[in-house]
Amino acid sequence: MTDAPDAYGDPVITPTPRRKPKPEITTIGGRPLKPSTLMMGHGYDPALSEGSLKAPIFLTSTFAFENSAAGKRHFEGITGKRPGGAEGLVYSRFNGPNQEILEDRLSIWDGAEDALSFSSGMTAITVMLLAYCSAGDVIVHSGPLYAATEGFVAKVLSKFGITYVDFPAGATREAMDDVLAKAKAQAAEHGGKVAMIYLESPANPTNALVDVEAMAAARDAAFGEDGPPIAIDNTFLGPLWQRPLDQGADIVVYSLTKYVGGHSDLVAGSIAGAKKWMDPVRALRNTMGGICDPNTAWMLLRSLETVELRMQRAGENAAKVCAFLRDHPKVEGLGYLGFISDPRQQDIYNRHCLGAGSTFSLFIKGGEAEAFRFLDNMTIAKLAVSLGGTETLASLPAAMTHLSVPDERKAQLGITDNLVRISIGIEDPDDLIADFEQALAKV
Repeated sequence: MTDAPDAYGDPVITPTPRRKPKPEITTIGGRPLKPSTLMMGHGYDPALSEGSLKAPIFLTSTFAFENSAAGKRHFEGITGKRPGGAEGLVYSRFNGPNQEILEDRLSIWDGAEDALSFSSGMTAITVMLLAYCSAGDVIVHSGPLYAATEGFVAKVLSKFGITYVDFPAGATREAMDDVLAKAKAQAAEHGGKVAMIYLESPANPTNALVDVEAMAAARDAAFGEDGPPIAIDNTFLGPLWQRPLDQGADIVVYSLTKYVGGHSDLVAGSIAGAKKWMDPVRALRNTMGGICDPNTAWMLLRSLETVELRMQRAGENAAKVCAFLRDHPKVEGLGYLGFISDPRQQDIYNRHCLGAGSTFSLFIKGGEAEAFRFLDNMTIAKLAVSLGGTETLASLPAAMTHLSVPDERKAQLGITDNLVRISIGIEDPDDLIADFEQALAKV
């Protein structure tokens, strides 16, 4: 044990807020500054760090108080003896300068009041779900989800009496009304509540879109003002091509490993939303740990300066590569948001999305053997899981990331043996097309 604050109070009730937030310049002449501009300095004051243009890496486990009275005031706040909560930095399991600057900048991209950083995307998801769910509760989620997320809900939370009801990503408002009614009945039967509506859009790996606006309306109709929060994994399109908080979501979730980190050299995650939704998660993070480490936070600050440029280039490349693949004789189909054939999916895209992204599913004619032959003959693209890096990545979800998903579930979700997930990078697009062409020629 340490003499950290949670030894003296209940951190699940008393989260640790920021101290003395620095007023930021976010407008000029009434004109809001763009996120790409704010990434260069928002949340950081060089005067506090010997004039260093960039934030240093703060490698410390604990922080010194200015004096004894300041230390007492901090503990009065965190134990609840004084209203207003804790003040300042005290212990690096709770917060630190690099993480706080990172969280400030992450908030900007999604127009959120607050954000929290974590050691991985799955840490963000699991701590968030644990913060909101109790025995007897029900989670409503779209499908498919990232396999680890779906596994945590179905296999781990079930050990604690938490159940779920799922629905397909492209569900209509009527279907959403039905699934929420089913979830309410299931929660009542188990003596709990509907604790969270968890979405993933576009879905991994099919790129199926969820109508967030319809779910927000269905939630409000079913529960009124006291409904559960809507959280959404925005990793595939965020933060540039989709802003789910604008469509009615309450919490936006990221694997920062992907586009935000963008260089395949770190692992991290985050959530963002209104402070009232962040506080319970922050408090549990204080207890459990799982905060992003200072070095990773510093690397993410670097990456956020170029995230718009990288995503724009990758998106332009994906459009060119998919235009080549679309009519190739050995391609059965494309799950690319720039070529949607379903009218309902196109309607959701038009209302929710600002771009088609650079991650898509490629269906090779044949099955696993043909898909393996294609993957094994690629030269520029790397055969690896993950996405959103500067390099092009390719994998076979049914045999890799989603191998643990039962076969009947994979069939239901359209995760077939010939579905290759492609994440296009920032290489020269003509070189990428040449690579795809020669690999397909060997199928």
